[in-house]
Amino acid sequence: GSRETAFTYAVSAAGVVNAISRACREGELSSCGCSRTARPKDLPRDWLWGGCGDNVEYGYRFAKEFVDAKEREKNYVRGSEEQARMLMNLQNNEAGRRAVYKLADVACKCHGVSGSCSLKTCWLQLADFRKVGDLLKEKYDSAAAMRISRKGKLELVNNRFNMPTQEDLVYVDPSPDYCLRNETTGSLGTQGRLCNKTSEGMDGCELMCCGRGYDQFKSVQVERCHCKFHWCCYVKCKKCTEIVDQYVCK
Repeated sequence: GSRETAFTYAVSAAGVVNAISRACREGELSSCGCSRTARPKDLPRDWLWGGCGDNVEYGYRFAKEFVDAKEREKNYVRGSEEQARMLMNLQNNEAGRRAVYKLADVACKCHGVSGSCSLKTCWLQLADFRKVGDLLKEKYDSAAAMRISRKGKLELVNNRFNMPTQEDLVYVDPSPDYCLRNETTGSLGTQGRLCNKTSEGMDGCELMCCGRGYDQFKSVQVERCHCKFHWCCYVKCKKCTEIVDQYVCK
């Protein structure tokens, strides 16, 4: 029930929407076709609304039925931990689907003599899935801690925060300690991990080593260098060796 689980469920649900929506457009499924989304009101009058767009509406509906089925097929005791996990999963599945739906945008192609772009044809197109992942990563960072009430609904652990919307991620259990090796949770720990001494980010030695410190050692790196193109047609390089400082977590 951790926030990492929340992110995993959201990305998985988003992946289903993305895959089905695109498969509809490409004619790989007999049950759907191109998007039937209505013409956007802000689209210029002389631009054609057509083409074959990604069918994100069908993808959303399919993912809602398919992905949520596992959670809805069991009846848990009201107020139980099992019900809390089910409600958490449903919330995060929905957040993943909405991320794909929200980021889908209008794409256009120019027509006209010699590329004059006197006419445009536009359609609905899914965003690059990396953008969906980035959005859900932001939701992961701001995920809300929840608990189950006696009435069988999720409520905030800390009432000072705003209630999460359907686009937000939620979790019911604290994250395990990823600093130490734990086979039960699947954590490999950070001992022996290479880290960046000068970085203040997640790859920095201070954060990655969890305050245990780090060891420094020198290593020899061999790289291709002084490359030249020879006619015709190959590239010939020399090998350069360099001694660099590296750091690993204790």
